[in-house]
Order: sequence, then C-alpha cells, then structure tokens
Amino acid sequence: MSENNKIKVFEDKRIRMEWDEDEQDWYVSIVDVIEVLTDSVDAGAYWRKLKERLKKEGNETVTNCHTLKMKAADGKMRLTDVANTEQLFRIIQSIPSPKAKPFKMWLAQLGKERIDEAADPVGMTESAKIAKQGGSVAKAAREQYEKQSGKQVVTSLNAKNLKELKEKKNDEES
Repeated sequence: MSENNKIKVFEDKRIRMEWDEDEQDWYVSIVDVIEVLTDSVDAGAYWRKLKERLKKEGNETVTNCHTLKMKAADGKMRLTDVANTEQLFRIIQSIPSPKAKPFKMWLAQLGKERIDEAADPVGMTESAKIAKQGGSVAKAAREQYEKQSGKQVVTSLNAKNLKELKEKKNDEES
C-alpha cells in the first residue's frame, strides 16, 4: 500500500491518506480528520478520548479501525490510527463540527475522482504514453499521470534501461 500513500489538503490542512487497491478504498488518518474538524491543539488526545467514549457505547467502528505507518510531521514513519471511508463517516458523525458536512462532501469527491479514473483510464494511459516519449508536454502529462495514479512513470530501473537503450542506439548510429 505504501506507494499509494498520499497527502490531500482540505481547507489548508494536510490529511494523510492511503489507497488500498485490493479494497478499492481510502484509509485516512483519523487524527488528521479530527484536527481539521475540531481545530484541536491536541488532536491525538481528542481522538483517544473519543475512542474511549465510543468503545463504552459499544461502537464497533472504533474496534475495527486499523493502524498504518504514515509519515508524521517530523518526517518519520509512525503507526497511525486509520479508518476507511465508511468507518470515517461514522466517526465524523460523533464529532460536533460545522466543518463535518463540507468535509464529507470533499471525501465523497475524492471517491468520485478515483471511480472516474477507474472507469475511464484511457486518458491516463494516453498520458503515460506521451510521458514516456519525452519533452515538455510529456513532462506535464507524466506529472499529471503520477498525481492521478500515485505511481511513478520514471523509476531508477526504467531510467537505467532508457540510458542503456540510448547508448545502444548511439553505438549503432556510429
């Protein structure tokens, strides 16, 4: 899952997310969402208290939340409580916030974009072909493709292969 690790922005606040290809769902850092919705100075403490309260109420959503390693503010990978979108909607319902509805709409839009990508990958495929050809237009297409897919077009392996192909072509031309 780590290659699908993303940071999205909602109202100038960073939300750490990870796309699970198998489940076809986002996993979202719960403390990031709490920070956005509550403007809490200690979103972690808010989450611990909320989690405790929800468990006492018998809410199984909290029990079913997972932890994933995500990049923390200090740049280190740390275990973070995450929820898929269904779990997250249930957690958001427990947080009194005027930002809850706009955040749900934003989250739904992210899901729609992912569905649109899956339904019409032709644009991404074409962008990938152009990106592999080179040039400034290709650079823009490559960046767009990488942003949408969460995958790198140019990796150390294919860059090495490209270099070898160019050297071979130059040798043949000489």
